[in-house]
Amino acid sequence: MNSSTTVSAELGLRLVVPDHTTVPLLAGLEYAADDPYAIRMSFYVGDDEPVEWIFARELLTVGIVRKVGDGDVEVWPAGPQDDDTLNIALSSPFGDALFEAPLSPLAEFLHRTYQAVPAGQESDHIDIDRELEHLLWQS
Repeated sequence: MNSSTTVSAELGLRLVVPDHTTVPLLAGLEYAADDPYAIRMSFYVGDDEPVEWIFARELLTVGIVRKVGDGDVEVWPAGPQDDDTLNIALSSPFGDALFEAPLSPLAEFLHRTYQAVPAGQESDHIDIDRELEHLLWQS
């Protein structure tokens, strides 16, 4: 397996605003085998640079079936009336946001990440020496 393997996708989300209407926006998803526990999600909000959040792959996976997360990120299925939507709530010092994500394309993206790096094999794709060097260089 090539440790530079990446999986990417674009996902149409809906931002839920305070009056419970939604605003469509585009998000880019990226998974890299050399960072096997993380998924990067870039939100495109106008002409500015995208806003990037990093999620644990497992958090998004578990969030498909039940509410998970604590603090800055929570993920949960929309419910029995809407079985094709996943809720993603983000919190930061700059504010809170609730997104509705279509479940099918997100699940397909996650499936492709598990084809690239199967669950339980993530540690086989981490270059510990490089990570330690990076940590030590920053201190």
